Amino acid sequence: MVKDTKGSNLIWESLDHNGETWFSATISLYDFKALKTSDEIIASKLYKILKNACRLNSEFLSKWNGFKVETQLEFDRSWGLGSSSTLIYALSQWADINPIMLTLNATNGSGYDAACAGADGPILYISNDETISYSPVDFDPSFKDRLYFIHLGNKQSSEEQVKHYIRHCKDKKGLVKAQTEITHNMLKATSLKSFENLINEHEDLVSQLVKLDKVKDLHFSDFWGSVKSLGSWGGDFVLATSDRSEEETKAYFSSKGYDTFIPYEELVFSEVLVS
Repeated sequence: MVKDTKGSNLIWESLDHNGETWFSATISLYDFKALKTSDEIIASKLYKILKNACRLNSEFLSKWNGFKVETQLEFDRSWGLGSSSTLIYALSQWADINPIMLTLNATNGSGYDAACAGADGPILYISNDETISYSPVDFDPSFKDRLYFIHLGNKQSSEEQVKHYIRHCKDKKGLVKAQTEITHNMLKATSLKSFENLINEHEDLVSQLVKLDKVKDLHFSDFWGSVKSLGSWGGDFVLATSDRSEEETKAYFSSKGYDTFIPYEELVFSEVLVS
């Protein structure tokens, strides 16, 4: 929500899913620095996003009045779920700029998550030295009732994970080629078993190249299905597959201390997420 104000500053307030304020700042519209804030680190990130938004559109925030901005999450803040990229997308809509360009200018991300924030469904995202493009795809597998999301409660910094990837991945072109092939095969998978094999192949590939342990080896070595890291490696959510009942699968993760267990269809196809 954005409102004009009589002042000359940008008043920012971020609410969690319970309506409680978790971040606030009074930001100068002259240089975008926080005059007052509840969190200096978050304020510095917001400064970078606002500054780059104005570089992409010099008319943005150029009026002589102030603004009040209020954002609110629909899920627990610790879940992640692309809250930063959704902010970049929403702010890009306000500034009338390309959200992918803002992501590339303000962060070290690829722009993929900003594209997802504005998508109506699954997409394939391609980024290379020549171009960036994405297109909608059909992903509605017959085994979707065997897919689950589990929150690890170990929120990772996407920025730090990208830096780790840049430091350790020595064969980027080879990795992209192999991952692209796996992705296309996942879209065509007709059975849970073939999908699991592709997950395992993907986890092995990334683990070897970035020199990090697979999440299944770290936490779920006795689990009967496959487990795939999502987002930043080892944090936030994982995707798990299971050929056993939902009750038995949920009980397994609960026994390991992971109680946020969401069936794929509930998270992906529901318009409103209830925690």
